[in-house]
Amino acid sequence: MSDPSAVLRRLRRTDASAVLAAFASNPDMARQGDVSNVPEAERYVDRLIAADSPHEAWAVAEGDMLVGLVCVTVDEANRNGWFWYWMSDAARGRGWMSRAAATVAEWALTVRGLQRLELGHRVNNPASGAIAMHAGFVKEGTEREKFLVGGQRIDVDTYGRLRSDPPPPFDAVPMIG
Repeated sequence: MSDPSAVLRRLRRTDASAVLAAFASNPDMARQGDVSNVPEAERYVDRLIAADSPHEAWAVAEGDMLVGLVCVTVDEANRNGWFWYWMSDAARGRGWMSRAAATVAEWALTVRGLQRLELGHRVNNPASGAIAMHAGFVKEGTEREKFLVGGQRIDVDTYGRLRSDPPPPFDAVPMIG
């Protein structure tokens, strides 16, 4: 059954302060972008919502307050998308991101008409892999030593989901707008 307080809605410029709070909630968020003050948060949001942006950005909201983001960076020429997501520390552990990711992935492959979605996560972040699998992504491999984090090389697991893949069973998060 859907949690009535969790919704997906389009990212808005007024979300900048909530984006800043999310980035401040966990040092690992620095991997998602350079956001450490209000102007940087506004630039981050503006880049995602610009009219000519390749991003389909969906806020995961509790009531109307952004607590996370699911985004598809669209490659129109190939009808593919790079799929990515993050959640503020306070909203983690509720299962919302798994449901939100599955909902947006299904939307991207059906309503948006993309053929393929792909994502990658650091192997030392197994929660992100669990979210990907819950959203119907299939692990396709490991990119060895892809990232340099804190002076240490980190492997990245890669996943893909095709329009022709069967959708996973999931409890959709309501999408507004």
